[in-house]
Amino acid sequence: MILKSLSLINYKNFESIDFDFDSKINCFVGNNGVGKTNILDAIYHLSFGKSYFNPITSQNIKHGSDFFVVDGYYIKEDRDEKIIISAKKGHKKVIKRNGKIYDTFSEHIGFLPLVMISPADRDLITEGSDTRRKFIDGVISQSDKEYLNLILKYSKVVSQRNALLKYFFVNATFDPVTLDVYDQQLNKYGTTIYKKRVEFLEIFIPIFINRYNAISSGSENVSLTYQSKLSETDLLSLLKSSLPKDRVVQYTSVGIHKDDLSFEIDGYPIKKFGSQGQQKSFLIALKLAQFDFIKKQCLVNPILLLDDVFDKLDEQRVEHIIKLVDDQNFGQLFISDTHADRTENVVKKISQSYKIIKLNKND
Repeated sequence: MILKSLSLINYKNFESIDFDFDSKINCFVGNNGVGKTNILDAIYHLSFGKSYFNPITSQNIKHGSDFFVVDGYYIKEDRDEKIIISAKKGHKKVIKRNGKIYDTFSEHIGFLPLVMISPADRDLITEGSDTRRKFIDGVISQSDKEYLNLILKYSKVVSQRNALLKYFFVNATFDPVTLDVYDQQLNKYGTTIYKKRVEFLEIFIPIFINRYNAISSGSENVSLTYQSKLSETDLLSLLKSSLPKDRVVQYTSVGIHKDDLSFEIDGYPIKKFGSQGQQKSFLIALKLAQFDFIKKQCLVNPILLLDDVFDKLDEQRVEHIIKLVDDQNFGQLFISDTHADRTENVVKKISQSYKIIKLNKND
């Protein structure tokens, strides 16, 4: 799968700009603030129907404009594919594939497999469990439509159950029969989601460890552990035992929406004991493992986006990472960096074709 060209109109800082891409490596270079990351985000937008950095659609429209259009031309399995995402203030966002509008965004997820590696990924380490759950769910959903639908259904039932709990509290009433309807649905959806997460991580964790060892030359031991109360008991029992608390706090305090991932290095939490370089290597290994998993499931090379890849990594380690993708196992690669010479010195050492795209404030 190759992205041949990209056109942006009123997207973030760009009024109108067009790009043609190399089939292997494309490097966006320029000073901070010229829009390098915004271009990568536009490519991400075409795959997921939303921004990687700002999910609020209206805030991706250029200041002073009332709409944006992102237009991508791909070649996938020897077929031309044209994807257009457009948004106008006050209207719903629209995604078109070859001129046909999708009924729901979820239909499009997984059609253009993509992995983004960005300094913003540090949130996976520093932020709460919600960020790490979204990572798991995002990886699985790119190759499993059923899983994505289960997540959407489960989230809807949690919202409905929370609304019911609040109603009980405000009106000093309680209806166990109605509550049980939601509990049975949560158990049905949540148990399946839990099993799919366990199956996914059984495959994913060894891939991740291999990737980290390749980046760090095996100098540290890292681990990734799934934390879920469903490993101890079933969801219906959890919901029953937590009901007194749930009625007081007016929300559902247990379930797969509370699961987490534990990140450790040499037996200690990487958030507290990992250096910036180790944390960055950990995150890149996570994302490369994501790439490997999606490729195996989708039978296509995902597009790989490396945003500000030199951030907190020395040039030697970056070169090693680039070499990891310098083979037929990887497809198209997009890189952003502030230093054109530094980027070109790295990519020209490998055997793939590449294109340097220089940006400035006037673009």
